[in-house]
Amino acid sequence: MGAQWKHAGKQASATAKGRIFTKLAKEVMMAAKGGADPAMNARLRAAVETAKKASMPKETLERAIKKGAGLLDETVTYETVTYEGFAPHRVPVIVECLTDNKNRTSSTVRTLFRKGQLATSGAISWDFAHLGLVDGTPPEGADPEEAAIEAGAQDFEPDGEGGFRFYTEPTDLDAVAKALTGRGWTVGTMRIGWKAKNPVKVEDPAARAEVEAFLAEMDEDDDVQHIYVGLEA
Repeated sequence: MGAQWKHAGKQASATAKGRIFTKLAKEVMMAAKGGADPAMNARLRAAVETAKKASMPKETLERAIKKGAGLLDETVTYETVTYEGFAPHRVPVIVECLTDNKNRTSSTVRTLFRKGQLATSGAISWDFAHLGLVDGTPPEGADPEEAAIEAGAQDFEPDGEGGFRFYTEPTDLDAVAKALTGRGWTVGTMRIGWKAKNPVKVEDPAARAEVEAFLAEMDEDDDVQHIYVGLEA
């Protein structure tokens, strides 16, 4: 949980699935700005793979690619905005948003932080490493440690869903993703993100539930794209 928080069971309802598709479509659109051909655009290729794994309808996916690549009349005006702060019990949090209205997002995020504490820029991120993140599913019998070494990743950890997250230098992100793909791994996500250097322990079940509830509410906002949390699993 020191890398990116994932909402357990978030696929349970149609509403949640629609929210996931909205966020995935934003990822696809932003990636497609670098070109509409996944074969020539590694970031788009990974975003498309993630969208397919989530069962995004083909029409929705294709429209997102065309919109992001500027092949439709509509223009994409999303920009990334990052907020730092604390969840309950002083758990450090970095929240990345993709928004077409910074004022709306700022107001919403301030409200969502009411049970925690919104901090100034740099107050939290100094205790996080800014790294390349590559999520991959291994081929049968693959050794993730060997794959990490051969691909040039700095480190890796299980993602809790049968795959692994590899950490890279930001400049090595694309090279590591390509190396893993060449070794038969299916790369589902690749981006620059954050990993906590000193995750906080929250052992009390009630306190941990408060943190989880805070993160779940934050994640439900459409503008919130990624949440990175300094919380020990």
